[in-house]
Amino acid sequence: MQKNRITLSLLAYFISHSLLLAQTTYDLWTVEVQGKGSRMQLVKGSEKALTNRAEYDNQPSFINESQLVFSAADTNGNHDIIVYNFKNGKFTNLSKTSDRSEFSPTITDCGQYISAVVMEPDGKQRLWLYPTNFGEPELLYDDIEPVGYYDWYENKAAMFVLGQPNTLVYAKGRNDLLTLDQHVGRSIQKRPKTDQITYFDQDTALEFPDGDAFELKSYDFVQNENYTLGLGLPGSQDFIWLDKKTLLMARGNSFYLRKYNEKTWELMGSISSETHQNISRITYSKDQQVLVFAMERKN
Repeated sequence: MQKNRITLSLLAYFISHSLLLAQTTYDLWTVEVQGKGSRMQLVKGSEKALTNRAEYDNQPSFINESQLVFSAADTNGNHDIIVYNFKNGKFTNLSKTSDRSEFSPTITDCGQYISAVVMEPDGKQRLWLYPTNFGEPELLYDDIEPVGYYDWYENKAAMFVLGQPNTLVYAKGRNDLLTLDQHVGRSIQKRPKTDQITYFDQDTALEFPDGDAFELKSYDFVQNENYTLGLGLPGSQDFIWLDKKTLLMARGNSFYLRKYNEKTWELMGSISSETHQNISRITYSKDQQVLVFAMERKN
């Protein structure tokens, strides 16, 4: 059954992010993996909490073989970019700003900056760059907002811009925006070793007992065309690519895998926790052979 998706609710969700976080808190967890691609398995019993605070820790992203960035709230509800180093187990603030909040940090293609969606003092949501050498941050696109989510292709950003409808745009240059699609979901992911940006089409959905399943689509910058890559996991909105051919999603406390050209999602394994539930944002390090993901604290 097809259903129209209401984009206004997405706009309200992101703009009121700080208020919602006061009601729901998240921690980051890790689990070791073995194998590659569709043969990957969880190492049973290796799951553990990486953070353990009453505040919000979410949106993890690996920036190199041993370091991770994520968005973390302080006791006042302000969000900063935190760097975690797997080699020494230390957390370091990349940003510490009292008048704005940073979300969705990730490494840029050039490797010299951590990009983030910044909620500025006047309420604007724009994409900023934070030098990895801890220099002064700089605004990237002053005329593109409100930005919700994004990823990189050839040092330019493909951005989910909230509105009616929300759009997925690619910044080819100053005043040169290419609209890739409309009514897209919050996961915007570059497909490894391709010229494709991938996302969920939320214009329609199929209903399943476990929840709605959205169609996964891609935009190919060489072919200048959109393609369909099958359905996402019912009841889930977040996906990542483990490699060019393999998708990973989660529902509840379980991970699922699917090859892009197959229809069936296969159970990869489950996380055992008495304190946390509902895996959401996920990132993967091939070098560390580990998944890092956000989990909601149980009440």
